[in-house]
Amino acid sequence: MDNTQEERLKRQFDFILESDKEKYIGRQTYLSDGVRKENDAEHAWHMALMAILLSEYSNEPVDVLKVVTMVLIHDIVEIDAGDTYAYDEEGKKTQREREVKAADRIFGLLPKDQGEKFRSLWEEFEASETCEARFARAMDNIQPAMLNAAAGGKAWRDRGVRLSQILERNKNTASGSETLWEYAREQFIEPHVGEGNIKNE
Repeated sequence: MDNTQEERLKRQFDFILESDKEKYIGRQTYLSDGVRKENDAEHAWHMALMAILLSEYSNEPVDVLKVVTMVLIHDIVEIDAGDTYAYDEEGKKTQREREVKAADRIFGLLPKDQGEKFRSLWEEFEASETCEARFARAMDNIQPAMLNAAAGGKAWRDRGVRLSQILERNKNTASGSETLWEYAREQFIEPHVGEGNIKNE
């Protein structure tokens, strides 16, 4: 192995090891049994599986590997920036600044070509302008709704979440998949409005 290849491998493994820290970043969504909350790595894995299984429902044909890569790296910046709760309006004010700084450092661990590729995919996900990004974003919104519903609406109830907040957060979910958004709204959200776990104000 020459020095160039060895250095490339070292940088790749540095990034891989750093990404293990996602397992320590807690989220606000409970696992389906409602006993504990998921972490970023569990969230990313679950979304990747969903993207593979549900890609047939995308509004437009998508490059599934690209979507899977996006969802696997979309929250890696939270290693530095921390998780910003979906309905934390104060935290959202500094979210972009914190996450860009984190992206510079974390993707900078990789060899230049891979670092630029991953950073570009992360920015594409954030911008939500391509069919892959829109579908990936739909996964990012539907996965926690599914878990919140499975856990009996516990997270919504604990946080006093309002239907208007959920609808605002999901205002673009249908642009990734109308079918999946309709299903999620009917199966995961509306029943919990009826049960009082989501405030209908």
